[in-house]
Amino acid sequence: MNSWLRQQHFLLDHALASLARRKALHLGLLLVLSLLVFSLASVMLFGHALRVEAHTLLSKAPELVLQRQLLGRHELIPAAHVATLRGLLGDDVRLVPRLWGYHYDPLTSSNYSLLAPNAASGQAELTPGETRIGPGVAQARGASVGDLLSFRTHDGQLFPLKVVEILPADSAILSADLILLNEADFRHFFGISEGWFTDVQLSGLRAEQRPQVESAIRQALPDLRLIDQQQMLKTYSALFDWRGGLVLVLWVGAGLALLIFVVQKASGLSAQERNEVGILRALGWRTQDVLLLKCWEGLLISLAAFLIGYVLAYWHVFGTGAALLQPVLKGWSVLHADYRLVPFIDAGQLLLLSLATLLPYTLAGIGPIWRAARAEPDQVMR
Repeated sequence: MNSWLRQQHFLLDHALASLARRKALHLGLLLVLSLLVFSLASVMLFGHALRVEAHTLLSKAPELVLQRQLLGRHELIPAAHVATLRGLLGDDVRLVPRLWGYHYDPLTSSNYSLLAPNAASGQAELTPGETRIGPGVAQARGASVGDLLSFRTHDGQLFPLKVVEILPADSAILSADLILLNEADFRHFFGISEGWFTDVQLSGLRAEQRPQVESAIRQALPDLRLIDQQQMLKTYSALFDWRGGLVLVLWVGAGLALLIFVVQKASGLSAQERNEVGILRALGWRTQDVLLLKCWEGLLISLAAFLIGYVLAYWHVFGTGAALLQPVLKGWSVLHADYRLVPFIDAGQLLLLSLATLLPYTLAGIGPIWRAARAEPDQVMR
């Protein structure tokens, strides 16, 4: 065992000396490999962190959301539907009709989410003429507490609202574009009559009763669409996977360059490398020793590139908030949620990335090196 360790230590020293003799070549390769690892790791870390964040937040979402469909599109729910649902569900299930919608602001070229909180949802109601806004809205409009924000209603009238609170920044992923207002103000703003709601949320359902409840709702009100937490999670995961795929396309060119380099390395050795192999064989090195030496060289370069690239990607995602990837993975809207992702290291991602980085370059040159080491030393050096 000790002799084997001494041998590996000797090979490692010789590999470091060999790499140092061609600094420019190996530093350039190290830079390219590090950039590839940085790109791939940044996408993987940021996409997964956003999915984890979305799953954490959606775990607090309603167990079931009911939306009315008309011509395949979302439509308002009448009070008669709400009364029917109350009769079906009884008092054990918490049923909350909600009022929410979107408004385009031409002043900032951004879309806002408007919501009318009510006592049934556990949120504090607002008095008419007052509003609570998200940090993104406050930044876009340059508003602070006590200011008046004016919007155009559905019929073009000017509608002023007094800002009484700016929602905390730690909830920005949900509230960046949010505007809370009184129910009467909401109905006046959008021109919605009494007795109509955007959707209905249900909570307090026991797992064993959910299939029966969903079946009863579909039979009594077939125009309602039922959306549960799992569907919301799948939608967000699919969205981030799709946007993550767009970013991955950006480094396909670099990946192809690496593939070409690996294939070129596997196709043969340079004259200097063949001469080095011939000298080692002439000095009495065995074929397996030469192969181990070259594997150490490839492993040192790829391992250094992996560590540099992954550390930089970790800092990029969790230190800077993935500044280079936000425009794609967080969407193209004017308002962006400003929040800090929770740092993590996923063992599966780390293993996959390390194998994809370390193995190709480390093993690419084994074939040519083995052929050169098997030949006579004087023939190789010629």
